[in-house]
Amino acid sequence: MNLIEILWEPLSYGFLQRGFAVTLVAALVCALLSCWLILIGWSLMGDAISHAVLPGVVLSYILGLPFTVGALAAGLLAVALIGWVRNSGRLREDSAIGIVFTTLFAVGLILVSVTPSQTDLHSVLFGNVLGVSGSDLLQVLLLSALVIAVLLLKRKDLTLFAFDPDFAQAAGLRPKLMGGLLLVLLAATSVVALQVVGVVLVVAMLVIPGSTARLLTHRFNRMLLIASAVSLLGSLTGLYASYYLDISAGGAVVVAQGSIFFAVYLFAQWQAATVRAQTPRRRPRLKASDSARRAG
Repeated sequence: MNLIEILWEPLSYGFLQRGFAVTLVAALVCALLSCWLILIGWSLMGDAISHAVLPGVVLSYILGLPFTVGALAAGLLAVALIGWVRNSGRLREDSAIGIVFTTLFAVGLILVSVTPSQTDLHSVLFGNVLGVSGSDLLQVLLLSALVIAVLLLKRKDLTLFAFDPDFAQAAGLRPKLMGGLLLVLLAATSVVALQVVGVVLVVAMLVIPGSTARLLTHRFNRMLLIASAVSLLGSLTGLYASYYLDISAGGAVVVAQGSIFFAVYLFAQWQAATVRAQTPRRRPRLKASDSARRAG
């Protein structure tokens, strides 16, 4: 079997074509948003919202609604609750996040436990790329197009908010509005990635690409391109590995992206050590008092 046959064989099946399409779309959206999350320091927020959508997903299955409807509603509810608890001023943001996402996640587990015959917990928690239907793919494409369009249209404003909220406010922007917009986009992106890797691993697709790009560049536009490339490459590698090794597709995608991160991290460490080794060390200059003391 040559390389062309290896690459083409999985794509000869319709369900795998849909799986590849939804995974690559989710990878691109997560990669773009992850750059802003890394700059702001909202990795924990991504973890929170990705877990908080579980009750919405379960209710969608129970009521026979598209999964995106319930998941997006639960994500927006989590955003509102976190903001409400945080703005009370009596708790820190990390406490508000922890309380809200664990409570909503527990509610989702309870819903699963009382309706075991109607909900496949494994697919909800870990994704079901091979079970993506045509309607699921259409929902993901529409939601992804909306998120990408907003990110591109508001790119400058969101970037200014991420780097310096105070300057953004002085420039006429409303930091709270920008933060709220990012949280809504985060909720929508979590719903997109949910179909691929499930509730548990969504945060990996929202953190790894941006973190990897941050190791390689300090320019934001270049960071967006590198994060997208890392996410797409890791997703393709994981999907092919899952097909030929018969392993979990979502897990393989995350492992592939994580492997790229660690390879880049080791390269960055080696490069930094090389630069330090090649930089001549300067001997500290002695003050006049020190010189006199040594001479005496």
